[in-house]
Amino acid sequence: MRATLPVILLLSTLLTACAANRESSPGRQISQSGTLKVHPGLLGQPVPAELQEAPIARANPAPGTTPDTDRKTAQADLRTQRSVYFDLNRADIRIEFDPILQAHAHYLAANPQSVVRIDGNADERGTPDFNIRLGLKRAESVRQAMIKHGASGKQIHVKTLGASNPKLKGRNEESWAANRRADVIYEKEN
Repeated sequence: MRATLPVILLLSTLLTACAANRESSPGRQISQSGTLKVHPGLLGQPVPAELQEAPIARANPAPGTTPDTDRKTAQADLRTQRSVYFDLNRADIRIEFDPILQAHAHYLAANPQSVVRIDGNADERGTPDFNIRLGLKRAESVRQAMIKHGASGKQIHVKTLGASNPKLKGRNEESWAANRRADVIYEKEN
């Protein structure tokens, strides 16, 4: 115990000395090369039209529409998106796809006669066995997310296609990214 205290004091003194601020010499300059790009709006300058965001229209709703019909329209728009994309060798749902799966789940909950099939896919880079398992994990992840959002598990079937059904053929990152997906296919729709 007695030896520990002096060692701790010595170490803390050394660390404090090493961490002391060193002022740079007045003649020392830092050189940088390249162009610094800053949005003109941050500098108080006018923003060119091509960099301006489109204004959001906040018009009064049309006669006969309600926030509920607007919500249903938005969900119908989301339901037109039928593919969920995944990161390499992953089966977890990325957050940007949650609203799409929620819209499909709400539709299924409101239409109990409807049935969907989730086809899990993978890119070509794994072994056939690995890609089959990964496709199944992806399809099951989508199924579980839709159940979490209110769909019945009886309405959702899963299938794996592995790498046998590419959306894009090619041997580049764009093709591989397009093929790492699960597709929502309506087998029976009301």
